Amino acid sequence: MDSLKLDTSCTALILVDLQRGIVGMPTRPYSGAFVVEKGASLAAAFRRMYATVVYVRVDLSNMMSIAVDLSHGDPNNPPPSSASELVAESGVQPEDLIITKRHWSAFGGTDLEAKLHGARVNTVVIAGIATNFGVESTARAAASAGFSVVIVEDACTSLNAEAHRLLHCLPTVFPSHRPVGSR
Repeated sequence: MDSLKLDTSCTALILVDLQRGIVGMPTRPYSGAFVVEKGASLAAAFRRMYATVVYVRVDLSNMMSIAVDLSHGDPNNPPPSSASELVAESGVQPEDLIITKRHWSAFGGTDLEAKLHGARVNTVVIAGIATNFGVESTARAAASAGFSVVIVEDACTSLNAEAHRLLHCLPTVFPSHRPVGSR
């Protein structure tokens, strides 16, 4: 997709898990720092157009345990609370909406859907870490809630390039957009 026109009066940018305990993990095809830089740039552009900007963070020390999920870390030795803090480089601003989740999707168990509907948002643009966990889960939940969904491919990354490439298998479900001139 070479170009995309959005009505920013009813569009929100959702940046997923740009936080201390996740950004530094080894990721592919893009580094966490690269995705943070892209996310901060997108957030600044959305703010200039008076669009809603949402930062989502997962509470790593209080993850919801679901029987069908593989274990994530040692429940007797949770990460420090600082692991769940958004990195300063993400560009979060006081006027941005911050959502704390306890599982993969930014919609599950949070008030994100109500806040977006309250702001008259009907389209969400999603980026973050990791493509096949928080980003995809949030995108699927957004679509189920009736939002149009766009994923910014080069503002996402995963634990390996193959998992990230799975995003390309979904173009009929979630249009993926790479800004013209990006790498």
